[in-house]
Amino acid sequence: MGAVFSSCGCGDGLSALLGGGAKRRQTGKGVVDAAPDGVVEAQFQRPRAGSWTSPLPKAQLQRLASPGGADFEWCEEAFSLDAQPAGGSTPAAAKASIAADPDARGRRVAEASFASPGDPRAHFLTEQLFASPGALPKAASSTDRQLRELRNTATHEMLKKLPKHLVEATGPDGQALRRRLLNGATVVFFTAGYPGKRFIFERAREMGVKSVIIEHPDSWARALVDEGVIAKFIPIDMSQDAAIVFQQTLDAIRALANDPLTREADGVVTFCELSVPVVARLTEILQLPGHSPLSVDKARDKHWTRAEMKKAGLPSPKNSLIKCEADLQAVASEVGFPAVLKPISGAASLGVKKVTGWEDLQTSYREVITELNSLVVSSGSLVKNDGSGTGVDANKVMDCTILMEQYLDGSEVDVDVVMSDGDWRYAAVTDNGPTLEPYFNETWAVCPSVLPSASQKILKDLAIATLKCLGFQDGIFHVELKLTTHGPQLIEVNARMGGGQVHETNLRVWGIDLVEETLFCGVGIPCRPYIPSREPPGGAVAYCDINATRSGTLQSLDFLKPLNGKEGIVWAKPYIQAGTKVVGPQDGLPTWLAEIVVQKSNAQEALDYLFELQNSLDPPIV
Repeated sequence: MGAVFSSCGCGDGLSALLGGGAKRRQTGKGVVDAAPDGVVEAQFQRPRAGSWTSPLPKAQLQRLASPGGADFEWCEEAFSLDAQPAGGSTPAAAKASIAADPDARGRRVAEASFASPGDPRAHFLTEQLFASPGALPKAASSTDRQLRELRNTATHEMLKKLPKHLVEATGPDGQALRRRLLNGATVVFFTAGYPGKRFIFERAREMGVKSVIIEHPDSWARALVDEGVIAKFIPIDMSQDAAIVFQQTLDAIRALANDPLTREADGVVTFCELSVPVVARLTEILQLPGHSPLSVDKARDKHWTRAEMKKAGLPSPKNSLIKCEADLQAVASEVGFPAVLKPISGAASLGVKKVTGWEDLQTSYREVITELNSLVVSSGSLVKNDGSGTGVDANKVMDCTILMEQYLDGSEVDVDVVMSDGDWRYAAVTDNGPTLEPYFNETWAVCPSVLPSASQKILKDLAIATLKCLGFQDGIFHVELKLTTHGPQLIEVNARMGGGQVHETNLRVWGIDLVEETLFCGVGIPCRPYIPSREPPGGAVAYCDINATRSGTLQSLDFLKPLNGKEGIVWAKPYIQAGTKVVGPQDGLPTWLAEIVVQKSNAQEALDYLFELQNSLDPPIV
């Protein structure tokens, strides 16, 4: 079954509007959409357009289904968050850039940087990591949300001039029309993420978007202005408290209307998990397209998610909250064993652990709470308390309530979903390999799924039903589930495009660009992604994260060199540098050393090849 899309609309009238249809052109990396000829320009004339245009030439919109030599990305230097980014940004800038981005895979959460050096305060990003939504504005009620009217942006005015069935048409002509509508739009990105997300802004530039990034002053993304990738960078000190950061961001977005480079914002988006609640509230106040903050809050609170699913009659594992050690006996009796402990705040992988019995629960709970209580926010980082008296106790800004949840057996999958106008338009299932327990570290993945079509359907159906029960209407989602012996079960909902290899996988396998679809949603353009057949046009993609098998120091990156030049490898990237101390599963959450991505003609072939490569590697850890 693989990926599926929901058909609606038709192509009638598009050929006339686009002057005979969207043209195609051949490049060194495949066939791509070119700007349509003979369009009725009056239909696409953008009112109140900003003057900024990128000085860079447009690049291809799609890539070859099979990787060639030019696609292989070999990095002798570590793909590190401390590495010197392109454009002359400082290493400190790279650290600041991951503040809102748990997708940055080279670090454990306790090492991530959240503020300017020397600032000991508990602040905006720390709060969003550990106590979201914190001091952000209260979400509007469902009733008030339904009554709100969207702002009449330039994109909205253009949409009103076109027949609805043409804008919603599936197929290449419909996508060409939507791309034409997006061209010239001003889109604000709240936080940039880690440097590996640069491709997002390059893709927006290719589509003619005037990108504005709001970030910490020393972010790596600042250099993108001089490089011609984005129109504007707005520095905001993310070490301030949430109320100040939010208000300054709101004021900055409103001020764009008076900037001749950009004019008013057509939309506000993010590709960073911790920024999702912020963007939802920004768009609600600014009357722009976006998620309901109430839906976002429900999705980010695991216990609240389960409660909403139970009310909707959806399957949900037994779970209960542990607020203090005195709750352990009652909660254990309610949930049973085996079970999983998870901080209710959702602090990445910190504190997530499997427990198998009463003694294990007591020991693990104390271990998790001790770890959380031993952390302080100091010099902009979450670090162990060294007794110096500097920094703010992290437990003053984070919710240390723990969710105990029934352990889910079976295989894990991701379902990447595009929703538009209240219904799903695309859903693709990716299989995940067994996680390294008890810490649930990821190992490998393959797309399309090798599960039977019936199994894929029930997983997809649960993902979509969950999004609807949480109140989502439009957007791109990364939903994690398990197919257990008792049927499908939800792990969690991410109300944004998945990180890591998710974008590359969906683009290479199905030809669906989730960055493009995110931008459409962000400015209010309907999403109707199109797959020409039920079979994946790009074959299959498999990838893995190489975990440290033992603790010690990584001596060199030479273990990756034999992969250079091998056929079918999309890329091989180290996450860390030689000389880095790493943790094996015997001592804690394993360190990710590197990632490998391969592409073959079918899923089983891709997976077998990935395992062959993975088994050939022997990272020198001493």
